[in-house]
This record gives sequence, structure tokens and C-alpha cells, in this order.
Amino acid sequence: MIFEDKPVKNNSADWWAERTKQLLESEKKYWPLLQINYKNLNNVSTRAFPFDNFEIRVQFNPARIKSSAADISNEAIQSRKCFLCLENLPHEQDGLSYNKHFVILSNPHPIFPEHFTISKRNHSPQTIIGNFEELLDITRDLGKYYTVFYNGPKCGSSAPDHMHFQAVSKNVMPIETDFEKMVSKLEKAVLRNGKIEIRLFEDHLRYFISAESRNKGELLYAFKTFVNAFKKISPPHEEPLMNILASYQEDIWRLIFFPRQKHRPTQFYAESEKSLLISPAAVDMGGLFIVPREEDFEKITRENITDIFRQVTISKEYFEFLRKKIGEIFI
Repeated sequence: MIFEDKPVKNNSADWWAERTKQLLESEKKYWPLLQINYKNLNNVSTRAFPFDNFEIRVQFNPARIKSSAADISNEAIQSRKCFLCLENLPHEQDGLSYNKHFVILSNPHPIFPEHFTISKRNHSPQTIIGNFEELLDITRDLGKYYTVFYNGPKCGSSAPDHMHFQAVSKNVMPIETDFEKMVSKLEKAVLRNGKIEIRLFEDHLRYFISAESRNKGELLYAFKTFVNAFKKISPPHEEPLMNILASYQEDIWRLIFFPRQKHRPTQFYAESEKSLLISPAAVDMGGLFIVPREEDFEKITRENITDIFRQVTISKEYFEFLRKKIGEIFI
């Protein structure tokens, strides 16, 4: 059942966040698969790898095998029913209608204590272009409790044929808790004009860009500039590879963009002792590697983590190009 709830006048600004939390708590009472997988979260194991002013954690979560190993080839996509289309949802699953275009759904294979999929009602390809403003609105409305993220169709999305975001418990990814320490190392790598602050990070195993503002228009313009520049160094006719983390607090949006050059590292396809079934998406880029096989959890090393980030993030040359183009906003 899709609940056509909507806030009425005099509802607090946190109405959507509260209602989303209620949805999950309700479904935990009667949806067996959800109950089991949330109970199993109590048994996941985590390893921490400290680096300079930040941390990377590895989570052993066998329930994520379908997502990590998902076949996203055109043949595989065309041969299965879309699991995000409303007519194909499990009969136990409820949803919350959001803004006429999206539906908030509890994710039955959670990584965090609260995990949601926010999918478009209509079946349409996964793309952030044309949906970025929706991301800002969703992030604002869920910001009391949740961080929202986007996985590009070729860098982490297991449903590249159906537009969706995800929302998870706030401040549980390492990059969120380490952000201020990372910022302290930036020195002059900050661009600001009084309405928006953009930072470019390059000393944390992967390249990424943050943008913070109270002004939606400034963020829309910055995103347009970023995407147009990224397109110039990406294959033609394809969305540039990216993951995005978005949060909202004290009336300020914080967006973190991870520009990518590759979907999966060589370890994903390797055999025997060199194999690591890791398919980095937004959560992994945010500092939490999801590992569905116990043997990979046991053998992964700092060197593996460093090498995987090196493979999937963009090159220094491309990052400098993006830095130059984004800097033109402030000229």
C-alpha cells in the first residue's frame, strides 16, 4: 500500500523525517524479511583502518551480496522485472508518497540502523541530471534524521533502470564524522562568495568535492557547472560517473560529490587469493566498505583499500580540470 500522506499547514518542518521513521517502525512489526535483515544487522562485523585524520571502515554484511554482485548488463536488466516498480513490490511492503513523483520505501537489505529507497513512481533511467533539485528537496525534508545519497547507473546502482535515491541514518558514515578534521587539512582549497562554499579534497585516498549553502539556486548553479565540466572528460552520451552524499542541518545543505572513472576495481573480477568482491558505491566512497563475503572481510588490507580507491576515483589531471572549471564560478 502506498500512503498518500502529505503535511498540512502547521506541521513542523520535520514532518517527512518523522513520518519516514514511523513507516519503518511499522513495517518491522509485520514484514518478516525486513525483521530478519534488521535483526541480522546486530551481527555484522566491522574493521577500522585509521589513516591521517580520517578512517575507513569495512563492514561484513552477507545480506548485501545481491547488491554488491549485481549484474547490471543490458541483457540482465531486460530479462528481469524491475524490483522498484510499484506493481513488483513485495505484498508486505508499504510506501510513503512523496511530492507526487517519488515513493519512500524501507530497504529490506539494510546497511545501517535505518535505510530507505526513494524511487520514482514512473519507471525511468537512473540519472541525477534532471533530478538534482529533487535530491535537494528530499534531503531538506528528511534532514532531521537522514543522509540521502545517489549512486550513478555505472558506479554502484543495482537498479540502473529505475531512478532512485537512498536515505540512511545520519552521521554513521566515516566521512560525515571525519569531515571537520578533513577540512582542517585543506588550507587554501576553499572557494566561497558569501552564498556558497566549495572545497576540493585530494589527500584522502580519493578525490571529492563538497558544496555547502543555504541557497538552493547557488547549489543548482554549482552542480550545473560541475556536470558540464565533468561531461567534457567523460564518454560522450553518458552520464559522468559519480556518487553524491547529501545532508541538511541548521538550514544548510552539504553536498559531497565523488567523481569516478571506473565502476569496479580489478579485484572484483580477479580469481583466487586476489579476489575481493567489492563494488564501490556512495557508502563505500563515504568511507564504509561493504563486504558480503567473510573471506574478503578477513583478508582485506590498507593496501587493498588504497588501491581500490586509486582505481575508481578520477585522475589528478581530471581533478585539476574540474577544479579550474568550478573556480570560474567565483571569477
